[in-house]
Amino acid sequence: MKKIGLFLAFALMTATAFCQSEISLSGAGATFPLPFYNMAFGNYTKTTGEKVTYGGVGSGAGIKSLTDKVVDFGATDAFLSDADLKAMPATIVHIPTCSGAVVVSFNLPGITEIKMTPEILVDILLGEIKNWDNASLKKLNPGVKFPNLAITVVYRSDGSGTTNMFTDYLTKVSKEWKTKVGVGKSVKWPVGIGAKGNPGVAGTVHQTVGAIGYIGSEYAFAEKISSVALRNQAGKFIKASIASISAAGKSEIPADTRTMLTNSPAASAYPISGFTWLILYKEQAYNKRSLAQVKATLKLIEYMVSPAAQSIASKVNYAPLPPAVVAKAKAILRTVTYDGKPVVK
Repeated sequence: MKKIGLFLAFALMTATAFCQSEISLSGAGATFPLPFYNMAFGNYTKTTGEKVTYGGVGSGAGIKSLTDKVVDFGATDAFLSDADLKAMPATIVHIPTCSGAVVVSFNLPGITEIKMTPEILVDILLGEIKNWDNASLKKLNPGVKFPNLAITVVYRSDGSGTTNMFTDYLTKVSKEWKTKVGVGKSVKWPVGIGAKGNPGVAGTVHQTVGAIGYIGSEYAFAEKISSVALRNQAGKFIKASIASISAAGKSEIPADTRTMLTNSPAASAYPISGFTWLILYKEQAYNKRSLAQVKATLKLIEYMVSPAAQSIASKVNYAPLPPAVVAKAKAILRTVTYDGKPVVK
């Protein structure tokens, strides 16, 4: 019995030591790719046994978490500008993980299809078009019976890459918007009500008759929320789809992948499309991080651009990365170092 007791004690100590030595990874940031990340990280944990915790707290908060060095990686829908990069404690690299879009969703009972020009959309967001029973809307949509109903604009109240992508597009198509509001992860909205996160905006639009708002395409697809067919730069009215989002992502992009795909000239492109990124420090030897922790972090990010993860992206309504973009992501990962030495060969 004494021998059995000693054996059990040893087994318990061994199991405890094993659990304590297990690698766990953490990230925080964008809500835009949250369904994809939840599924992909969950699959990764099942395959490798390494726990991955991700907090969908918005791009702004994700960048702050990485700045404070309390996570292994951040996540953002808005790439860091040159000024943003200089403000960080050390050099940051961007790894695109998939493409998505910002759709203009609406809630009008009995109406599922609406066309909009960029000009009409901007006038609504600036508060210059206040009612759905508007002459410009009716002229563009002769078969739609718009109700005499006030328009309620719903926007993101938190710092958001989704907002950055949306306002980047609006700035490109409207000088008035560029002058009065501008572009950013958070802006001062002329009219409307705020809601937190893509789920918050989607939920508010869903519950508010007469509402219009901007949300990640994956939420619109998953919740079957009606969205606008928007006139693109080529003059075609395009709804967001995996194909139309992919069309925007096949243009030339820089080696560091920091680019906006909005207002693409491609004839079949949905005009408010863009990448979302995981971000991390180029030099990983900080805060007494172990080489094992660093290798695990990079292994996870390599997985995110692999065929296995990219196939998950398409299943949850995101556009997989084109092969040329995957090649750029892998090249960036090879520049990440630990004590000055590359980690990924």
